[in-house]
Amino acid sequence: MSFRSPSMVRRSALATMGAAAAHAIGSSHLGSAFSSETASTNPVGSSEHVISIWLGGGMGQIDTFDPKAKGDPKAKKPGAYYDAIDTAVPGVQVCEHLADIAPWMDRITAVRTVNHEVIDEHAAATNRMHTGRPVTNTIVYPSIGSIVAKERGAASEVAPPYVLIGYPNPTRGPGFLGAANSYLYLTDTSKGPSGLSRPPEVTEEREARRSRMQNSVQSSSLSNDPTSIANRKIREYEAAMSQSRKLSSPEFMSAFDLTKEQDSLRNRYGSEFGQRCLLSRRLIERGVRFVEVSHNLNFLNGSGWDVHNEGILQQHALVRELGQAMGSLMSDLHEKRLLDKTLIVITTEFGRPPEFDSGGGRGHQGKAFTCVLAGGGLNHCGAYGETDELSKKIVSNPVSVPDFFATLCAALQIDPSKNLYDGDRPVPITDGGTPIAKLFA
Repeated sequence: MSFRSPSMVRRSALATMGAAAAHAIGSSHLGSAFSSETASTNPVGSSEHVISIWLGGGMGQIDTFDPKAKGDPKAKKPGAYYDAIDTAVPGVQVCEHLADIAPWMDRITAVRTVNHEVIDEHAAATNRMHTGRPVTNTIVYPSIGSIVAKERGAASEVAPPYVLIGYPNPTRGPGFLGAANSYLYLTDTSKGPSGLSRPPEVTEEREARRSRMQNSVQSSSLSNDPTSIANRKIREYEAAMSQSRKLSSPEFMSAFDLTKEQDSLRNRYGSEFGQRCLLSRRLIERGVRFVEVSHNLNFLNGSGWDVHNEGILQQHALVRELGQAMGSLMSDLHEKRLLDKTLIVITTEFGRPPEFDSGGGRGHQGKAFTCVLAGGGLNHCGAYGETDELSKKIVSNPVSVPDFFATLCAALQIDPSKNLYDGDRPVPITDGGTPIAKLFA
């Protein structure tokens, strides 16, 4: 096993995040990504930011947002693990442990009929739910976060367009879009992102000396041809370093200081996962366009959302934590008049079947599961799509992963049918996805 020194970590962070920040210089304050020259008939929403909550492991829809009649794991009777409760939308129920969300369901749509064919492999399903496409050997597709970064850029010049609160992973990455559309990441809300601050052994004088040397080398390397590859690389480097310094400035880094918030608000959000959700609000206030908040680092039940066997026994703790954090986030955004501008998304790699396994838990189910949209100025209806009495088969209004991604893009004024380019190869933003028209009515 090899370890990198703090200075190497900083250089790596500055290289990758500087590239992303350099892109932000040219694309911040971008307007709609719909071109007036295209003939797209897709709806256009009014969202400006995304907070995407990722539930790694596979959230069971039947035990959360698509509850059915209770089953019995001991008797192997298929069904829900918990009781259901009413919500603000007549006829729409959720699990009893989502009581903090129930009053907000008129600002939420549980899309109950998301589906794909990947069920056996978590990594492949995670890739599908981040890129909207299957893994191939010919092309590395960008994540939805990187697509948003590319199409909308940051909302301010002091922020990156894309932040990941969780461990870095290629499925969250920019794929063929390149490092300019990658993410800044952190794993601990008490520390903020690593690599942006100057190491303590590097004094201001030492940094200034490095700067002078870099300027001298760069000046001597410039050619008379402004279009040369060398000149372009030097300009990209200078822009990257300039924006990286902005990211390390107090104006942006202060967003990570949660002690600036009232104790009562922090307590309302709750656990570390809740603090991540609070931080996501602070980041979009600074101008970050897309924030992914991972919930799979805080396993209260020993297995996270992957509730095989006895892992299901403490699943309710995860569900309650999700409900508390999301309810607090929606309330907080509403109080700050940001809820209609911010699309909250909950995704997971697949769902869970109604049957119980030999240990009383649940397996995987990709043919019908739930993802959630909230806020963002959409015309919410509590729930969209219908499954059968066991939440196992889709009865009406199926929503493919490309359809779900197309809805997210349209909400952000990004044309889901637009082509991106891998070299000279056109690649549509979504794989033939169609936005859910009802949410834009």
